[in-house]
Amino acid sequence: MELNDEVRIPAKLEYVYNCLNDLEVLQKCIPGCEELLKAEDGSLSAKVVLKIGPIKAKFKGKILLDLSNGPEKYSLNGEGDGGMAGFAKGGADVELIEDGNETILKYAATSNVKGKIAQLGSRLVLSTAKKLSRTFFENFRNYVLEEQKN
Repeated sequence: MELNDEVRIPAKLEYVYNCLNDLEVLQKCIPGCEELLKAEDGSLSAKVVLKIGPIKAKFKGKILLDLSNGPEKYSLNGEGDGGMAGFAKGGADVELIEDGNETILKYAATSNVKGKIAQLGSRLVLSTAKKLSRTFFENFRNYVLEEQKN
């Protein structure tokens, strides 16, 4: 499954990049995120509760960030285990483009699911992934707007 989109964030590129690498900000913005911690090896561990169709599951996962091309570009790869609900694996390439006082964030993401979640059908899984992505970026945009006011 592939997702591609772009979002306009009302802040300078460096500020957006720093917020995208702030665990507290990410935890507030990721739908269903209960915990987000940085491990000694630099990876992130997460606990996220998601509802996909009739299935609600708590995923425990690991995320690896590649910030070597930052702040304009970076990538991430992760996997999550939802127990009986199934397993998810995916990644994303993110590009930040400064446009005046705003930043255009473009992303291309891929994911793969197995288990009960995969049995729900690709249409439901894709629509849920799009909704979660949209919710994250709405939360992130709102966070940035609030912080800009302060």
